[in-house]
Amino acid sequence: MTVEEGVALARLTTIGTGGRARAFARPESTDELEELLGWASERGLETRVVGLGSNLLAADAGVEALVIRLAGALASVVVRDGILSAGGGATNAVCLHRARAAGLGGLEFACAIPGTAGGGVWMNAGAYGSDWAAILARALVVTAEGSGWLDAAELGLSYRHSELGAGRIVAQVEYRLEPRPVDEIRDRVAELIALRKSTQPTTKRTFGSVFKNPDGQMGAGKLIELCGLKDHRVGGAVISPMHANFIENAGGATSADCLALMAEARRRVREEHGIELEHEVVLLGDLRLPDA
Repeated sequence: MTVEEGVALARLTTIGTGGRARAFARPESTDELEELLGWASERGLETRVVGLGSNLLAADAGVEALVIRLAGALASVVVRDGILSAGGGATNAVCLHRARAAGLGGLEFACAIPGTAGGGVWMNAGAYGSDWAAILARALVVTAEGSGWLDAAELGLSYRHSELGAGRIVAQVEYRLEPRPVDEIRDRVAELIALRKSTQPTTKRTFGSVFKNPDGQMGAGKLIELCGLKDHRVGGAVISPMHANFIENAGGATSADCLALMAEARRRVREEHGIELEHEVVLLGDLRLPDA
């Protein structure tokens, strides 16, 4: 296993911005992953997993961390005895394909989430009325000290949140799915994909949703839209004219451009609606939104 230095994060993230990572590696087994985490701990480096690179905004100055993308056995998918087991780096698209082929339902909502099984657990990702907490049986979490299986309650899953943090990596996921006709799964996925394409900028470079939807309030995108911020631009970044809870890289954007748009949207929503938006996107490196 090779540890690379100075890998450009703009190549690893869906928004296409960010500086370089101090170190980057692709472990293919839990043994390699534990070894990597120990290597990082010895050097005082944080560890971050990038998955497919969605839901991430990395600092333009780079990230002083070991950045990991799971590969090999840690990105494989197996269905056995009605249980779908996926490596933390397995894509949601592959997991859904294997579940559908096996006649196992429950993962259909994940067609709207361009990420990985481990990333889904890490942030309790969700869409269209479901989330990882609803389908997760257990997850294998690896640290520099070892590994262990945890269920949804032990992971502290809540709305777009888990108790996992840097240095605790989801290496394996087992899903709790239910038998369902293949045609029914296929039709539901087609319906959700069509809905997503009609409401979200799926052909643009984005990192996904910017802010979490506030409890008991209208969605973050609608609140931002009511502030008149659709199509608002800073540098090469623009608040999507299609859905205001997305920021598009319209060409040459920097992470600083994106952060400036986030700060402006949060400030305007606070001033005009009295609601404090919380960012859903994970900020890597020296990136902070102002408190006021």
